[in-house]
Amino acid sequence: IDPIEYGKYLMMLENTDTGEIGGCSAVKAGTGIDAPFFNYRIITLAQASLAADRRFDMDALVLTNEFVGFTEVGTLFVREGHRGNGIGRLTAQARYLLMATQPERFGDMVLAELRGVVDKDGKTPFWDHLGRPFFRMEFVEADYLSATTNNQFILDLMPKYPIYVDLLPPEAREVIGRCHADGVGAMKLLEWEGFRFERVVDIFDGGPMVVAQRELIRTIREARVVTFEAGEAEGETGLAARCDLDQFRATQLIGETRGKDHFITSAETLERLHLKSGDKARIWLRT
Repeated sequence: IDPIEYGKYLMMLENTDTGEIGGCSAVKAGTGIDAPFFNYRIITLAQASLAADRRFDMDALVLTNEFVGFTEVGTLFVREGHRGNGIGRLTAQARYLLMATQPERFGDMVLAELRGVVDKDGKTPFWDHLGRPFFRMEFVEADYLSATTNNQFILDLMPKYPIYVDLLPPEAREVIGRCHADGVGAMKLLEWEGFRFERVVDIFDGGPMVVAQRELIRTIREARVVTFEAGEAEGETGLAARCDLDQFRATQLIGETRGKDHFITSAETLERLHLKSGDKARIWLRT
């Protein structure tokens, strides 16, 4: 696979009045290309015995590396003083508007990884009962190695056979596929976009992986390209973004649609995007 097609894009949330950075979000176009991206898939095994007159299903965890070539969205963070008024939604949706600029540079499938459950003392039940016995290290060390190495250590130390969920302690079973309390808002935004939990979880904290087809992501599907004209108008709100990847910018939008493919908005909006009247941009409008 040509590495030019797969890049990493980090976007910074800027308060244009003060120049202060209020958050960030990112897109990684080629997951699993440079290094394996291991996860646990939850499979259901049917258990049956005519002699014992028993029939029941059991879940098991199987190590997989099935997201090769997927595009990953993540690194979504907004600082305390910058939250509210749709800023979090702008930070999240900007990732999809960026992908829409040059779809060929991104995977057909998109995934998001949500942080799993960690208690108030920083303990991770899933890791403590499943990961630690095999890795013999703290969660923080394993997480660091995962981010800074080619993940060969996972293949070396992770159990090679299915792990029956029913054999895990209740505190570990209960957090499989659950996201951290701080990630509930992000999960709702992802579900609104069309992402769905596919019974795949993180191998360290058991957090859920959610997946969507790129072309069916709501922001991408509903966005359209218009010609901007500077003027006084209101009545429609949403987001606007440049159509070029190299100079990509996105901002909140207020204005009015004129005709089929023209949109009137303020000169300040055009300035934030580094555009002028007559330039094209991609917009997503709230309905």
